[in-house]
Amino acid sequence: MAAASHQHGGHDHLATDPQRYGRAFAIGIALNLGYVVVEVVYGLAAHSTALVADAMHNFSDVVGIAMAWAAFRLARRARGPRFTYGLRSATILAAFGNAMFLLVASGGIAWEALQRFTLPPAVAGEQVIVVALIGVGINAITAMFFFRGRSHDLNIRGAFVHMAADAAVSLAVVIGGLIMIRTGWFWVDPALSLAILLVILWSTLGLLRESALLSLHAVPKGMDSNEVLNFLQRQPAVTNVHDLHIWALSTTEVALTAHLVMSTGHPGDQWLEALSKDLSHRYGIGHSTLQIELLERDHPCALEPA
Repeated sequence: MAAASHQHGGHDHLATDPQRYGRAFAIGIALNLGYVVVEVVYGLAAHSTALVADAMHNFSDVVGIAMAWAAFRLARRARGPRFTYGLRSATILAAFGNAMFLLVASGGIAWEALQRFTLPPAVAGEQVIVVALIGVGINAITAMFFFRGRSHDLNIRGAFVHMAADAAVSLAVVIGGLIMIRTGWFWVDPALSLAILLVILWSTLGLLRESALLSLHAVPKGMDSNEVLNFLQRQPAVTNVHDLHIWALSTTEVALTAHLVMSTGHPGDQWLEALSKDLSHRYGIGHSTLQIELLERDHPCALEPA
């Protein structure tokens, strides 16, 4: 049995700039924290459950963005003797925690809204509209900070989804305020709170599911492990592949380990480097560890299936 060979692919599947996204996180937290205070003050003054509910939602997003930022920084720390992969998986935990925090906040919104249905108080629609319009602007601007990184980083996507959803929710609050001014239907306010809840749930469940799967070392979304297996089996002189594992090191990095049976002998480091680059470019697997086995019957691989 030949020694294992470890290669890093040349493809950088992480296109996130630490300095750029560090500023984005800081600005997003500052803007939204200030807006939460404004929403709570004017929501209570205007007797608007929708504004207070949206403030709760925005505050949960502040916490979520702070978690995402902390994980983003931890993921760039060097590996050590205890954390041999570094702290890259912190981004997965942050995405999962972000989703769980939103679900808890949703319960509080639903409870308050259902209570208000029985006797909805008069709502100052003009104040609701002005404050919500400010929210549309702040959330839309913050969402744009994370727009580019959303497609290749689950952690960044979590921040983008929350901010984009918040902008849509604030726009809905504006529409609700207009309806209350024109009709006097104050039950629209708690109804709008429940609509906000549905938006939160819709944007959160996908994030929760994907982050939970990654934390369980599932093959990342959009990647077919059978396709990767077939690709490895088609390599020259490879007669068999076993003990194939593909998992996420972080929300942006994918790792692979596999045993390649090659009875013709070890192909050399150049061959392994070329194969790891192919894995990186084709599938975004930037951290591959390949073990070459020579099919020696006196020394079979203990991990090979019976």
